Amino acid sequence: MVGMSRQDELRLIAKVARMYYVQGIRQQGITERLQIHQSTVSRLLKKAREANLVRISVASPTGVHAELEDQLCAKFNLKDAMVVDCPSEEEPMVRDLGSAAAYFVETTVKAGATIGISSWSRSLFAMVEALHPGDYCSGGKVVQILGGVGSAAAQHQAIYLAQRLAGLIGASAVLLQAPALVGSVEARRILARDASVREASGFFDRLDLALVGIGSMEPSRLLANSGNVFSPEERAELTRQGAVGDICFRFYDENGVLIKSPLMQRVIGIEAASLKRAKRVVAVAGGKRKARAILAALRGRWIDVLITERRAAEQLLSESV
Repeated sequence: MVGMSRQDELRLIAKVARMYYVQGIRQQGITERLQIHQSTVSRLLKKAREANLVRISVASPTGVHAELEDQLCAKFNLKDAMVVDCPSEEEPMVRDLGSAAAYFVETTVKAGATIGISSWSRSLFAMVEALHPGDYCSGGKVVQILGGVGSAAAQHQAIYLAQRLAGLIGASAVLLQAPALVGSVEARRILARDASVREASGFFDRLDLALVGIGSMEPSRLLANSGNVFSPEERAELTRQGAVGDICFRFYDENGVLIKSPLMQRVIGIEAASLKRAKRVVAVAGGKRKARAILAALRGRWIDVLITERRAAEQLLSESV
């Protein structure tokens, strides 16, 4: 391009841009046709964009909220966000969040990964129901990171959650066979020595991915039915200390700062410090009831990826919760 006039250069830029963007010819094909180097083709295409000869716009399909996702990532320093449309706040919302989380797992999980999954989240149950089977995580582990023993029906669900996820993605399950909440510190100390509890907790500090729900101060029906709940008096005490929500029964205040309460010594599950060491913490949560807890988790940098619904995303961005 030595000695080429500005007009000649613009003509070549326009020709290359037309071949690439309009005619769909690959850079290698342009190189062969015009007998110019491939690096020159790349440089001319870049100049076409800089000179506004080419304007690229990506239209989002209905129900896709790319701008909201970008804004959430920028505002809260997230690695990724998924925002879905939900017709209502109850079962349809849970189902839609679960489908989005299933897609995330199918497209991001790698072979050999160690995945932690919390118990007692309806959205995570919906995720497992929506998953398409595949060897996404062959040779990997799915580790239960919060105790799953409770009432008979609920216990079956919690074990099913980890085992079913492992089976669907080609991994093996490591179960945390203990309640999420025990009656005393001494009971927790005894259970912590159990071989199965020690095996699961041995993975807590080396998770590639942690899949969690976000809890508000009012327990969900699923959690309440499991028996793994603090009493109303204990919840009131946590609220007095400033708690607005929890992840894996680790409660935090409106700025996402961990609540240091003796009550936490009765929880069998991953510690907050171990959870934050996971390479990616993915939270699946939405709805007006949980907006304050989600915002606090974002402020405290508890999570790396948020899967939520449009109305919650708009509330989070305006911080009007």
